Amino acid sequence: MLNKIKGLFIEEKGQGMTEYGLILGLIAVAAIAVIALLSDGVTDLFTDLKTKLSGIMTTTQ
Repeated sequence: MLNKIKGLFIEEKGQGMTEYGLILGLIAVAAIAVIALLSDGVTDLFTDLKTKLSGIMTTTQ
């Protein structure tokens, strides 16, 4: 019985999956932070592109 109780604390089954889960969570948080930081720049880039394309379309018609 004592060996069974010790086994509960010493056994490392599933430890690897837990570590992979933590790493995956950290990567997800980092990706969300990068996207949040770059969102204004990407929005400005597409707005400028739309403006330039609209100008080209009105001058060719």
